[in-house]
Amino acid sequence: MAAGTPDLAAPREAYRRKKSTRTNYELYGWVFMRASGVVLLVLIFGHLFVNLMVGDGVHAIDFAFVGGKWTSPFWQVWDLLMLWLAMIHGTNGVRTIINDYAERDTTRLVLKLALYLAFTIVVVAGTLVIFTFSPCPVGADPSLLPSVCFS
Repeated sequence: MAAGTPDLAAPREAYRRKKSTRTNYELYGWVFMRASGVVLLVLIFGHLFVNLMVGDGVHAIDFAFVGGKWTSPFWQVWDLLMLWLAMIHGTNGVRTIINDYAERDTTRLVLKLALYLAFTIVVVAGTLVIFTFSPCPVGADPSLLPSVCFS
């Protein structure tokens, strides 16, 4: 190589080394969004069909309906999957928007912390409600209780 001529191979080698150590986090997030979107469509439309079309429809939804539904482990798992997938899906989408539009690192950090805190509160509270819900509370009006409470 002649004196004063820049070595063009050195930057390419450095780029190749850097590129090979990168993770595919954003790719996995993109794939997750597509897969979870399809699963959420099935879960949400199944939920809407059972709650609005079967039986008396929307007029049947009350404490007894939810209490009777959540006595079944099938519906507990169904609603839990819907909650968790919707929250992870939505949080990942908002995280992407924050990354795209928040210009300062401090702003990005504060917004993501608020997002993750909201995610944690909703998921923990929702999970606790689904699994600790008592369809037969002591002292409740018997006309409001589901039929499973009288057996």
